[in-house]
Amino acid sequence: MDDRRSASRLRVETVAIRPEAVVLIDQLALPRDERYVRCTTWQEVADRIRDMTVRGAPAIGVAAAGGLHLAARVAAATHDKRTGFLRHLDEAADGLAATRPTAVNLTWAIAEMRCLWEASTGAPREIAQLLYERAVEIHDDDIDRCLRIGEHGVALFKPGDTILTHCNAGALATAGYGTALGVVRSAFARHGDISVLVDETRPWLQGARLTAWELEVEGIPYHVIADNMAGYFIAGGEVDGIVVGADRIAANGDTANKIGTYTLSVLGKEHGVPFYVAAPLSTVDLAVDSGAAIPIEERDPSEVTTFAGHPVAPAGARARHPAFDVTPQANITAIITEAGVLRAPYAESLARACRG
Repeated sequence: MDDRRSASRLRVETVAIRPEAVVLIDQLALPRDERYVRCTTWQEVADRIRDMTVRGAPAIGVAAAGGLHLAARVAAATHDKRTGFLRHLDEAADGLAATRPTAVNLTWAIAEMRCLWEASTGAPREIAQLLYERAVEIHDDDIDRCLRIGEHGVALFKPGDTILTHCNAGALATAGYGTALGVVRSAFARHGDISVLVDETRPWLQGARLTAWELEVEGIPYHVIADNMAGYFIAGGEVDGIVVGADRIAANGDTANKIGTYTLSVLGKEHGVPFYVAAPLSTVDLAVDSGAAIPIEERDPSEVTTFAGHPVAPAGARARHPAFDVTPQANITAIITEAGVLRAPYAESLARACRG
């Protein structure tokens, strides 16, 4: 594992779980400034998830686990009895779960922490220590999963390939290394001659601001393109594969990801370009039969009518801002997970992989 990770020169810690704090790189400040935000309460973690200081489904899950550790730390200092202590944890879990409805890693991580505190018979301080240790495990496990995703994805590409990405599914969207960008990193480490087309990803520009920044640090060749240029390059034969991350994968393989992903899947299918989803199995929600049941977050319309804080539409203009869309499983060539490259029928391959 260490040899694979050494291929990456990115030494940013997206989410750091400390005994007294959760430390987050401020993704709103990138790429201009590399600064960090220190959270000492679960409410501060929730605020940073909500305002997208931390974003990316796996990273949100890790941050939420850290937030519950902080909730337990505070509650253990103020509640000697289990009743009040557990009530505080329940409130924190509900508050964190409400921050972003689409990414299932958030609720997965909360469920992992809840199972631990509900099963423990220890005193509040003992439970708080166990929750801290579990949050660290979730953090480290996410990095390990991403490394394995990258390793499995290498076989899908060859020297000279150009990979199109959307949004940011890199180290900044996870505890480290990345899902879609983990595949890119591993392919570049193996083949060397790999380049990337980076969708800018309006309205938050996660591609132009974050993915391009990661690739620049790594020395991986790339070009930033406007979202509406993707079809030009795909139709022109300049894209060998499309790799995206995921915020939730339904039992049948339908995948929710950053808005604009569905469009790329249609273009890929039309022009015979493989469309890959890279995600850990913690992103799979077997309780959801299809993408139709995945909740789609709608964010503030002003994020569409402004750009970097400046108005780009007439005063009073109405807008819509669904933050995600759903790609049907029929458009997905394969789903790259830590368990391997899964192919249709996804209802079978996903269930088998999740069962272990």
